[in-house]
Amino acid sequence: MDRYHGQPEPDPDPYGSDPDPYGSDPDPVGPAPADPADPAGPAEPEPGGAGAGAGGWVAPGSTSSTAAAPEPGPGAAPAPGAAPWSPPGAGTVPGATHGDPPGGHAYPGHPHPEHAGPPAAQGPTFTEGPHAYGGQPRSWWGETPGEPVPGFGAESARQLSPRSMVVGPINQLKSLLLPVLAGLVIGGFNPWLLTATGMGVIALLVGGLVTWKTFRYEVGEDRIEIRKGLIRRSRRTIPLERVRGVDVTSTLLHRMLGVAVVRIEAAAGSVGDTEDGKLDAVSTQEAERLRRVLLHRKAVLTEKEAGEAEATPEAPGGEGENGVPAAAHTPLDADVADDTVTHFTMPRSWYLYGALSLGYLLTPFVVLATLFGMVQQSAGQLATDYFVDWVTSTDRAFLMVFGTAAVGVLVLLMPVFAVASYALTHWGFSLKERDGSLVAERGLFTRRSVTLEKRRIRGYELLDSPLERTRGAVGLRAIVTGLGDAATRAVLLPVGPRSRVEPVLDRALALFRAPLTRHPRAALYRRLTRAVLPFAVVAAAAAALDITWLVVTAAVLALLGVPLGIDRYRSLGHGYDGEHVSVRSGSLSRSQATVERSAVIGWTWTQTLFQRRSRLADLQVTVGAGTGGYTAQDAALDESVAFAARITPEMVRPFLAQPEDEPRPSGQRASSRGPSTRDPGGQGENGPGHRE
Repeated sequence: MDRYHGQPEPDPDPYGSDPDPYGSDPDPVGPAPADPADPAGPAEPEPGGAGAGAGGWVAPGSTSSTAAAPEPGPGAAPAPGAAPWSPPGAGTVPGATHGDPPGGHAYPGHPHPEHAGPPAAQGPTFTEGPHAYGGQPRSWWGETPGEPVPGFGAESARQLSPRSMVVGPINQLKSLLLPVLAGLVIGGFNPWLLTATGMGVIALLVGGLVTWKTFRYEVGEDRIEIRKGLIRRSRRTIPLERVRGVDVTSTLLHRMLGVAVVRIEAAAGSVGDTEDGKLDAVSTQEAERLRRVLLHRKAVLTEKEAGEAEATPEAPGGEGENGVPAAAHTPLDADVADDTVTHFTMPRSWYLYGALSLGYLLTPFVVLATLFGMVQQSAGQLATDYFVDWVTSTDRAFLMVFGTAAVGVLVLLMPVFAVASYALTHWGFSLKERDGSLVAERGLFTRRSVTLEKRRIRGYELLDSPLERTRGAVGLRAIVTGLGDAATRAVLLPVGPRSRVEPVLDRALALFRAPLTRHPRAALYRRLTRAVLPFAVVAAAAAALDITWLVVTAAVLALLGVPLGIDRYRSLGHGYDGEHVSVRSGSLSRSQATVERSAVIGWTWTQTLFQRRSRLADLQVTVGAGTGGYTAQDAALDESVAFAARITPEMVRPFLAQPEDEPRPSGQRASSRGPSTRDPGGQGENGPGHRE
């Protein structure tokens, strides 16, 4: 039974004698005739559709003067076997059960209108103008490319670029190329293997064709909808106000074909490595248009939510002409005003800084390990047996010379590989700002553009290494809430001179402008002990066992631990400039994290047995972004408590012990009786969060 009207539900089988155009088939192609034997008529109109907005359902045999419906479109005719449509106020039409015009349902793509939600969730209803819909059913998989398809939003459903039929199969073949070639070589190019390989390639091409024919996406007034699949169909709707970023990526293959991949990241979206919304591949012009439109629409919706209480007819998000929200008039296909501000464009001289990065200096060894793994995966035991036979049958002296020369060549090539890898990764780096977001674009072969909302950026990190500090170089990375793959996506500036990085940082975000507090001398002793003592113990044990080479190695490492410990101590510090909290630590990989005061959600003090004797503690600033917390190591306990109380007094002071002569908030003085008078928060005498 129909739960809304008390009528028998129509047969859900769309292929039986009683078709239901809005039943189990979620995407009917073309309007279906109404069954005169069905007393309930076609499925009830979707909330917010033409029928609902014009008075809703009309019971058979009743008269409704409010069931006004839009005029039927030109050429519209009643379905065979159905009663003719009646204009408003014409009385009861025999057999008519709905107020829908004969042009069809307002939202024919919805499989279950009763679950469509309130009318406000469906977006505005257009009955005239260039974005009118409702007079023609919408098809997602059967339309001719290039023909407009009526949809729920302000633009028609669109397809991927036809060149996606080539991109998809090639991307899948890349992972299968080496195993296929190895199988053909080992199998002696057997005809059966060649036939199977050819059939596999054909299957991939057919899959690319099916993907292109069945993939549709559509931008609405407040959401983007993506549909795909032939046998197993899926539909994903992403509200625009939940969009966190729009990334555009182009590999070498994409750039050769003039297409790009658009990835839409949404809040509380996918889990793991799956994308919330991925369009692979669209033309480069369409990718740029989508990014501009989605970010602009999100900015408009965000301003509307922020100023809804004080909205005026002229304000963004208020009511525009004819009572339609101003957001609805934003042109999606037309040019959106470009308010892009370029903060930084990387000069060519910066590529030399790649030779100072430890990560890029290890590139030759990483490449060698990758090649070895590929050979091992493709050839397997054959490659291993060949290498073992070559080593066992070759002269030992030649092997020693060959190994030494190979290591020397790799060491000499380390700076060259470092600069080349740095250039490939950050080629043409630029940092821009548009629609309240920072856009970082980089890459030579694989061009990547990452968008970060400024309201989600809660701070930044300045990263450097000992080699980079010798040239005053530093890298910049954002601290963002809910960002995956932050090591690459959060990069705001690659490694470059601090004198150039800090002004860009000050323009794009805000520079920390206070000195850092030095940590006590006891922190230096702890760092020297941890850097030197373990190797000194090993050297002493090796001397007792008369192992000369181990004694020399451990002694050298112990001596190197002295400057390392001193540098680690000098790197320690924390500070507050009234708006930002900054924490610095590390030596081989030093990081200075700076976060907004409003981003601090808690403090954590931890102490080891040795830290208690020195009155030191590790103070962690807990934030809801980045790694979740940043630690000031070996800070003075009393000073760290006062530091936290100065930044967030409402969070820390209620847990601090108060002097006996200091009046309580109630006006009473603290009593000397009972432990609670000294520690109201129950945290012990060493401050809040102190762990014994």
